[in-house]
Amino acid sequence: MTSHPRDAPQFYLTAPSACPYLPGEQERKVFTHLVGRRARDLNEILTQGGFRRSQTIAYRPACETCRACISIRVVVDDFGPGSGQRRVVRRNRDLVGQVQPNRPSAEQYSLFRRYLDARHGDGGMVDMTVLDYAMMVEDSHVETHLVTYRRRGPDTAINGRGVGTPVAVCLTDVLSDGLSMVYSFYEPAEAERSLGTYMILDHIERARSLGLPYLYLGYWVEGSRKMDYKAKFMPQERLMSQGWVRVEPAA
Repeated sequence: MTSHPRDAPQFYLTAPSACPYLPGEQERKVFTHLVGRRARDLNEILTQGGFRRSQTIAYRPACETCRACISIRVVVDDFGPGSGQRRVVRRNRDLVGQVQPNRPSAEQYSLFRRYLDARHGDGGMVDMTVLDYAMMVEDSHVETHLVTYRRRGPDTAINGRGVGTPVAVCLTDVLSDGLSMVYSFYEPAEAERSLGTYMILDHIERARSLGLPYLYLGYWVEGSRKMDYKAKFMPQERLMSQGWVRVEPAA
């Protein structure tokens, strides 16, 4: 029998379930726990290997007949926004994002509920309670924080803080080679702002200011309308069988 170090991660496989992205497909995931003194280092290694974090779990697809889910990361230093993305930035110039500890609040959960009900009413997260939300935000053994976006106020230039209720929120992990957007949500009544795109653009700039080369966006699935937006942030790298492969914008 092969022995394993006591703190070596143990991996598990979920039962098959309906794929949320491609009709008629079944998904399975391999996962492990991110706990203890090695949680941060393990999260780094697994993220670079195509895993995603959810609370104290790192997971990636392990489907038997499909390899459509592809991990992607934006190449920060070489990214330049297109004309449409620059318009999104201008449209949201009245917002300011503030980095805060990963602590839940009632106003966050209220925004989270409006977002789920409007955008993902048939999704797996729609039944999340306030306790579920608190665990999603707080339950982490790695370096993580919230970026909360509010409207600029008269004192924003002095204190760097916005005013009013949050318009958008992103739970973000800090890695040695980039930022990872774990989960984001926003005010569905302000769809004209393209807040999802704006948060990605803002995080690219945050990674650049920190000297980090990548922004991890999770999985992209070609042919899935839910995932189409991720392909618009170029250049990016996609994790293929031969490793991370750079993809340039179409000529």
